[in-house]
Amino acid sequence: MELWLVRHGETEKNREGVWQGQLDVPLSPEGRTQAKRLAARLQRLGLRFDGLFSSDLARARETARVLGEALALEAKEDPRLRELCVGALAGKPREEVFSTYAEVLAQTRADPWRTRLPGGESLSDLKARLLAFLDELPEGRHLVVTHAGVIRVAVWVALGLEVGQPWRLRVPNASLTRVLLPEGQAGPIGDAAHLEEGG
Repeated sequence: MELWLVRHGETEKNREGVWQGQLDVPLSPEGRTQAKRLAARLQRLGLRFDGLFSSDLARARETARVLGEALALEAKEDPRLRELCVGALAGKPREEVFSTYAEVLAQTRADPWRTRLPGGESLSDLKARLLAFLDELPEGRHLVVTHAGVIRVAVWVALGLEVGQPWRLRVPNASLTRVLLPEGQAGPIGDAAHLEEGG
């Protein structure tokens, strides 16, 4: 199975530095432009995808719709592809999160797989729903529009890693990450060359 994982385009919350988690917010005008540039790149690659899947959150659905129109694919939505639920941190600016929740963030850095955010999920929770999605996915090459947290965990799954800090992986908005399962290969990760000037 070959997965081309797409992080949704930019939202205003991304631009403002607000923690989103599973908040349902639309793409910004820039995010829509990013989705179109990604769609053009995928068209140039000329790859055939066997399926297009998307998180059911608006920012992913909008991105998937643009890609689907370009590639003549209909997106199938799946809530298991949602971003990590950050619970009480959702909707809060980065500065407030770092000051108010410093202790829990320190716990998360020390043990991200078992530490649940207040009212939210741990990475192990996210991994469980991602694995449930993957177990039902047929063989083939699939385009999956989702969120940074899901993509990071998918890379960890592909590489067979059980510990570590997936947050260190850089996954920009509207970027591409490719993983092969069960071969255990990942790369490129967070490829956003199509967003560069002239890309």
